[in-house]
Amino acid sequence: MISRIVVSLLVVLAWAPAMGQDVRAPSSVGEIRLSFAPVAKRVAPSVVNVYAARVVENRFPMFDDPIFRRFFGGSPREQVQRSLGSGVIVDPSGLVVTNFHVIENADQVRVSLADKREFEADIVLKDQHSDLAVLRLKDARERFAAIELGDSDALQVGDLVLAIGNPFGVGQTVTHGIVSAVARTQVGITDYQFFIQTDAAINPGNSGGALVDLSGRLVGINTAIFSRSGGSQGIGFAIPVNMVRGVIASAQGGSAVVRRPWLGAKLQAVTPEIADSLSLKRPVGALVSSIAPRSPAARAGMRTGDLVVSVDGQEVDDANAFDYRFATKPLGGQAVIGVLRGGRELKLTVPLESLPEIARDETLIRVRSPLLGAKVANLSPALADELRMDIDAKGVVVTDVENGSTAQSFGLQKGDIVVSINNAKIETTQDLIRALSQPGRLWRLTIQRGGQQISAVFSG
Repeated sequence: MISRIVVSLLVVLAWAPAMGQDVRAPSSVGEIRLSFAPVAKRVAPSVVNVYAARVVENRFPMFDDPIFRRFFGGSPREQVQRSLGSGVIVDPSGLVVTNFHVIENADQVRVSLADKREFEADIVLKDQHSDLAVLRLKDARERFAAIELGDSDALQVGDLVLAIGNPFGVGQTVTHGIVSAVARTQVGITDYQFFIQTDAAINPGNSGGALVDLSGRLVGINTAIFSRSGGSQGIGFAIPVNMVRGVIASAQGGSAVVRRPWLGAKLQAVTPEIADSLSLKRPVGALVSSIAPRSPAARAGMRTGDLVVSVDGQEVDDANAFDYRFATKPLGGQAVIGVLRGGRELKLTVPLESLPEIARDETLIRVRSPLLGAKVANLSPALADELRMDIDAKGVVVTDVENGSTAQSFGLQKGDIVVSINNAKIETTQDLIRALSQPGRLWRLTIQRGGQQISAVFSG
């Protein structure tokens, strides 16, 4: 019935000019509900188009053979890969939030404003965990129209929302719908499985665009759709703005990475069988399966077997919901975590601390070797978390591999841990540099990848 009333009111508004009535701005909250135009007009200047480009080489394997190049000539051809997305201005100085997957591996990023002006943009921060990134407009000497941030926790199922972005590159587009769900945790898009679901039409190119409420406040960043055809089927997902806030704050503070609290405990889903064993009415909460020594969880008195049910009074339905609630807490304070233990609910006070960090000593390898062109660093829990590795991992890790480098041709990948070189154990980047400085043209390299050790012999 409500949808029919809204449609009828929109039809009346569409016919108003033909009936000789003057078009005017709504003068009351009740009249605003008759049209989305005031909201769209207010928000549109804050929503931008993001164009990302990456230069890649189309390598023919025979080009690696010097004899082939000598007799047949030729060289790898370069190709420019482009991606299109949307973004939202969140700071008048020219900070723009978009999705990580829109600018991933980009060599060049351009931002087009709603008034058609274009700016080159620097990538200030990339956070693969949340699929968010922050850009800064270059040579910007003005104050831009920044959107107001709302409160995603205040959203309710059934609330009307607008999605604004650049679908299929056709230009800025506004669609409307309702909030279909507020805490989708089984989507599988990012590390933090906690999304706003909406039936507002979202299509390719909308990624990074704004989901706003009827007050024009940002409540989410449109990120993904469920589709069998590639187009909108009424199931779209947005990252809640309360997650976006922390990413913006990190960028404004000058950090290139997002620092979040860590618990130091592994949580698992509560199955119906576990719920029965704990005498729960339904499978809810997150079960503590292990605790790291000296971690915030350990110091707060958390135990294996505890059932986490709340964070600062907000209920936790599963492990994904806990991860989101805990990750959005500001560093430096404390969180009160409710747990069930032996049939009693306890309140544990957990300090909000970031993962431990050590001197990374990040180094680009320039020595002629299988690692030539690889960037390596000393592993710490913080770096392991950034690379989406086990935080207990230790040693020297490959953090990047240059395109077309020797390291890439030998198959080295980001996240590989260098275990040994010519039987010399590698524990720090200085160990690695010393091992590579030894004379010789035969290299015995052992790396760890995905929990497995791989050994190979290289010559050259």
